[in-house]
Amino acid sequence: MVTTEVLPTVAVPADPESPAGRTSRSRPGPLVIAVVALLVAATFVPIGYVVFSMVSLGPARVYELIARPRVMELLVNTVGLLVVTVPVCVVLGIAAAWLVERSDVPGRAVWRPLFVAPLAVPAFVNSYAWVSVVPTLHGFGAGVLIATLSYFPFVYVPAAATLRRLDPAIEESARALGSSPAGVFWRVVLPQLRLAVLGGGLLIGVHLLAEYGAFAMLRFSTFTTAIFEQFQATFNGAAGSTLAGILILLCLVLLVGEARVRGTARYARLGSGAQRSMVTHRLGAMTVPALAGLATLTVLSLGVPVWTVLRWLWIGGAAVWTADELVPSVLQTVALAAAAAAVTTVLAFPFAWVAVRYSGFFARFVEGSNFVTSSMPGIVTALALVTVAIRYLPPLYQTVSLVLAAYVLMFMPRAMVNIRSGLAQVPPGLEEASRSLGVSPTLSFLRVTLRLTAPAAAAGASLVFVGVATELTATLLLAPTGTNTLAMRFWSLSSELAYAGAAPYALLLIVLAIPVTVVLFRQSTRVAAL
Repeated sequence: MVTTEVLPTVAVPADPESPAGRTSRSRPGPLVIAVVALLVAATFVPIGYVVFSMVSLGPARVYELIARPRVMELLVNTVGLLVVTVPVCVVLGIAAAWLVERSDVPGRAVWRPLFVAPLAVPAFVNSYAWVSVVPTLHGFGAGVLIATLSYFPFVYVPAAATLRRLDPAIEESARALGSSPAGVFWRVVLPQLRLAVLGGGLLIGVHLLAEYGAFAMLRFSTFTTAIFEQFQATFNGAAGSTLAGILILLCLVLLVGEARVRGTARYARLGSGAQRSMVTHRLGAMTVPALAGLATLTVLSLGVPVWTVLRWLWIGGAAVWTADELVPSVLQTVALAAAAAAVTTVLAFPFAWVAVRYSGFFARFVEGSNFVTSSMPGIVTALALVTVAIRYLPPLYQTVSLVLAAYVLMFMPRAMVNIRSGLAQVPPGLEEASRSLGVSPTLSFLRVTLRLTAPAAAAGASLVFVGVATELTATLLLAPTGTNTLAMRFWSLSSELAYAGAAPYALLLIVLAIPVTVVLFRQSTRVAAL
């Protein structure tokens, strides 16, 4: 049995009196604070819209709307979805990452991109595929199935990246002290995955709160589907705003829980660590079951939607391929997704910097603000931005800038969680050493911190790109006249039950997102090894 002295070498709370503790808790500079303050103010536009709507209703009317039996049903459905789906995604993500990165399972180079690829399949396309295969699929179980298959990569990607960067000497020390392989995993490896797992789990929870298309196709009611129905019935949507307020409270619960579990441990490693390859674990008799599990997960998450889309393409034939509609949709989707990925990743750095390098209420508040906003349905964010633009900034109405602003608010956590994880593993002492050699703080950041954080930033940018390329509700409301993204065209045709006509757009969404996700993921792997 390994002694408890092994754990402090893996993750220990920073001592406020030590130099390392003072560095990791130092206050951010005035420029960082100013930038973060402006960004936080922007994130509160949708929240302010919801709060203002509820205040305008008055306490009596708000209570009347909340006390309805329908609200309790929605609460049970939404909370139940979170309680079941997030743990299942965490288990699947960690298991797949460990098998691919740390075991001798055959075909690791193939499994890596296959488990990133499901991120390229929008959840509503997954629903479209599974409903085509199993027309009776609906309800809570269907929601858990589709959400799990769509979102488990949010845990797999950061967990796999973290496993690749772990120092083998830590595990070797534990084994030398008599720990079993299982003990090494639970007491040494798993604690190092804490940031990746918690960040990925939080992203999954936020997406579950905001997802509309997938659950609408499955006829499974959540707060988000109910909000969309309310705003479809009446643009003012008093009941919809009230339900959005409940969603904000649910997101706050997620944030507080994640912050408490995460704690204040440090994960940065001083020195270069072991300059050798990871020791892989031999599976032996478990090789066949492991391969069967990986293959099953791949078929369910990627094989079913791809096969269904190809089947509808076969049924539709050449008539469904209309270049005059497909080409503009592809170009508009790529342009919006690339611009949003670049802007969001750049703006996520100040948030992540404060979250990692400064402890206290300010850091928690800054970090949590964008998670609360992103948990809101896209239609609520869009309506808030439309209201602000019409009343105070008319030139922004019906512009690409307003669409990009919505994307930043909605997808900031995808970039920030990855960058935060990368920054947490960069020892602040490296920047201090650079500055002590006469290098300016800006150059120190560019040469040291930014270089070491580049893999995490690349992963975050890829997630934002995929998210924007497949975004639906906010784009429908905010896109300038004449805009028709792939997701918009797919939803329009599938809503009309033109499944064959929608298939080319579904296929292009998948084909467009898979190479970007895989290339950026491989790039992050290559940079991490430098």
